Amino acid sequence: MSFTTVDSRWSDVWLAATARGVTICGDFLAATALALALQGAGAGGLAVSGLLLAATLPLVVLAPLAGRLADRVDSRTLLVTVGLLQAAICALLAVVDHPVLVVGLVTLLACGLAVTQPCLAALLPAMVRPADLPRASAISQTAVSLGALGGPVLAGLLVGQFGTRVPLLLDAATYLALVVAGLLLRTRRGGRRPAAAPSDQAAHGGAASSGGAANPGGTTTAWRLRRDPLMLVMVVSTAVVIAAIGGINVIEVFFIRETLDGSPTTYGLVSAAWMAGMLPGAWLAARVANRLRDDAALVRGVLATLGVCSLMVLLAATVPAAGLLVPLWLVGGAANGGENVFANLLTTRRVPEAVRARAYASYGAAVQGGSMAGFLIGGSLLAAVQPRPLIAGAGVAGLLVVLVFVPVVARAIRRPLPVLDRAVDGPQAAVDRAATGPQPAVDRAAAGPQAAEPGGDERQPVGADAGLATPGRPAEPDSDAGDTVGSWLSASHARGSGTSSS
Repeated sequence: MSFTTVDSRWSDVWLAATARGVTICGDFLAATALALALQGAGAGGLAVSGLLLAATLPLVVLAPLAGRLADRVDSRTLLVTVGLLQAAICALLAVVDHPVLVVGLVTLLACGLAVTQPCLAALLPAMVRPADLPRASAISQTAVSLGALGGPVLAGLLVGQFGTRVPLLLDAATYLALVVAGLLLRTRRGGRRPAAAPSDQAAHGGAASSGGAANPGGTTTAWRLRRDPLMLVMVVSTAVVIAAIGGINVIEVFFIRETLDGSPTTYGLVSAAWMAGMLPGAWLAARVANRLRDDAALVRGVLATLGVCSLMVLLAATVPAAGLLVPLWLVGGAANGGENVFANLLTTRRVPEAVRARAYASYGAAVQGGSMAGFLIGGSLLAAVQPRPLIAGAGVAGLLVVLVFVPVVARAIRRPLPVLDRAVDGPQAAVDRAATGPQPAVDRAAAGPQAAEPGGDERQPVGADAGLATPGRPAEPDSDAGDTVGSWLSASHARGSGTSSS
């Protein structure tokens, strides 16, 4: 067997990243505007947490269905259709005032994100060669961070001048960027297009075999999260840490505006600092990731960055002025950006392409579930406790969770994969292992049928097993995600959260 040498589609990477950055900017613009409007109207922490829950619950409940939909339906059809629906829903959100209608429309927007998020996250690995994936992930994370950086700042400036209607209308317009990207992207996945023959794939030189045809099935569908110890511990640890510190998203607006007497503009600038830190964090993590040759190191990186995020939240409780939150949020954002890259890269290495959207949806559901728990805890406690001690408690809880998971990660690294998981490698991998000796469990998890092919380009194989996880090594999404685009009300870019993937 041999690998087909093809080039990465960088034009698709930049197009998708630009569309994501624009839509994220609109989402954070609207989210910040609504949070400021609720606080200004005298609403309490439960009201803010309720709105955040409305934007998060569909991403958790619909994750299994949305992941399968993103794997089985043509990505172009999904992006165009859902993007148009989201634009219409957000336009309606700008003209309604009743709280029930607002919550209902926010919930519908989140239903759309539940589909587009894993769809876009799974497209990124199909656009580039495995060796280029850390760079592509950093580009995507940069676009998301720039969009999230500008959204809160614009909201702080626009809400005081125009109220919430203008920010919401701008958010509706940004969803059209998603539609344009869906129409122009050459890389596609999902659908029922027949898989091309190897000779055809080589002739066309697509960025990834998965980008142009649906995987025909076979052993690639045998992957399950619960059978992969490294993926499982990464997902669970991230979700629990986010549950511990996620309440900061509800508490922050009251901490800055009331405890620290900050202005709406100050609140927007402080919120933007976290996103600004994600920019260098993602690129630094991409450089580090290229040197990490085993998946266990990526899991350790995820745990370390979660610890840094928790520490910054703890230190935030000590500041006497809102401006001092900026350097803390810059460091926390850098750790968050690194966590996104490590988590996305681990997912791409270990999950077969044919079910990758389902994996991203499962990871996103765990992250959003942790965010929901944090919202509920933060909103409930805010009614009885001042913001400062709540922030300190959240930081301490996050650090304790990280410490608890250190031995759990160590055990997961030593744990061998079940026989059923090793069967996913296919018959050729068994022949290769017999010739080369036993592989570590971590290596076997990422191995494909051509895993030991000598002299092959580090590329996804072409043919019936092209949907297996990145072959040839435990090597090299989005986030953010991917990294993935998170909840419409910033749940996936919550303090300490990971993903991406829109």
